[in-house]
Amino acid sequence: MEDLGAYRCIECSRKASELYKDYQRGVLRISICVSYMVGKGAEKSCQKPVDKYIEYDPVIILINAILCKAQAYRHILFNTKINVSSWDFFFFTQRYIHGKLCIFCLLCEAYLRWLQLQDSSQSPDPDDLIRYAKEWDFYRMFGIASLEQTAFLIGIFTAVWLARPEVLKTKADCIFLLKALLLSSYGKLLLIPAVIWEHDYTHLCLKLIKVFVLISNSQAIREHFHVSLSFAVTLNTSRKLSLVAVMSGLILENGIICLFQRIGWNV
Repeated sequence: MEDLGAYRCIECSRKASELYKDYQRGVLRISICVSYMVGKGAEKSCQKPVDKYIEYDPVIILINAILCKAQAYRHILFNTKINVSSWDFFFFTQRYIHGKLCIFCLLCEAYLRWLQLQDSSQSPDPDDLIRYAKEWDFYRMFGIASLEQTAFLIGIFTAVWLARPEVLKTKADCIFLLKALLLSSYGKLLLIPAVIWEHDYTHLCLKLIKVFVLISNSQAIREHFHVSLSFAVTLNTSRKLSLVAVMSGLILENGIICLFQRIGWNV
């Protein structure tokens, strides 16, 4: 049995000691969220299965995450060991998936910007110097996308710290929020299909993908608030705080974009 608090109930976010009971010979039973003693009293629970998603196929979990269901986010953030082989369908190896997902998303965004830049400045000259310049443009776009992502994360962390400093009081809290934000940015992977199947509504699709990523980030921040503050905030309050944090990150990111445009770089 795991230590108390190693997992979370996906329905009420209360701590749980285990996700299932193993009765040997292939007999498993999902654990029920039960009350346990905290200080002088008992912590109330929802009396529902701790995590029903442990029986689900990863594709079903991904679909529920796309629908921004809180239970799916809690399963992924609290109860899933990201480095297990069942999550290999994300096209990553078993270690450091958060960083690899971030880099892959940045590559997708850099490729999209580089492709749009080439479309706006096509040159029939096959000279090697032209090809090297185009390759340098891709690296430049990757660097710009990285700086914008960094500014976005700094804006979120700053807003969260100013609003609720107790949420980021330990290094583990900061690392968890960072991982949650990186994982919730998986929607950027949709940039590549949007470019491959280009049509008249591609620009609208890119805007919708951006909105979806921001909504996913907001949902991840809400779950972090909800758990870190030990349910001291209501659902509406956590929603407002998460929206403020995302908007702060977006403002700082747009500030970086404006800075690059003043320099004269195409972003």
